[in-house]
Amino acid sequence: MSEWDRLADKKTVERTADALKANGIEAFFVDNGEDAKKKALELIPQNAEIMNMSSVTLDTIGLSKEIMESGRFDPVKKKLLSMDRKTQNNQMQKLGSAPDWAIGSVHAVTEEGQVLIASQSGSQLPAYSAGSSHVIWIVGIQKIVKNLDEGFRRIYEYVLPLESERAKKAYGKESAVNKMLIINKEVKPGRITIIFVNQVLGF
Repeated sequence: MSEWDRLADKKTVERTADALKANGIEAFFVDNGEDAKKKALELIPQNAEIMNMSSVTLDTIGLSKEIMESGRFDPVKKKLLSMDRKTQNNQMQKLGSAPDWAIGSVHAVTEEGQVLIASQSGSQLPAYSAGSSHVIWIVGIQKIVKNLDEGFRRIYEYVLPLESERAKKAYGKESAVNKMLIINKEVKPGRITIIFVNQVLGF
């Protein structure tokens, strides 16, 4: 097992959750992916405009499919998939940058309550940083790291090779850390929620 796949212990999770709350980010803890899915669905209102970001975690627990296919929500991604990138690019960027709700995962959370998200295109970062009124991240507790330096190591040593492998299969090309978002604190109370999951989810 990789050092980056080890689940954090209970005290570390509690310390991290407390630090997140001090930084304006709500944190819950659940036992497994099914419970994480249930918790997220409790938080998202019926008919909410929501963008499910590309996420191995969301796909694994079946939440991407629920959002896209259940009919309970107004999924932005479904609209984007029906649009033409060549002729509607500006409109597509605006739709993806400020959905009312955004849901996905992150690549590292520090014990000091900071959140790191790496991206090749940066398409999910505007919504996460400020564009969306509500953000939910579902995070396996193997992603908890000591500090920012360890978070960077996790991204470059572990996440990037796995994401590149996935991207080659899906898109025919490797991934890259072209852009990175670090959230040190959220200034709008209740805007961001993390659901920690007591199992290895995503990478």
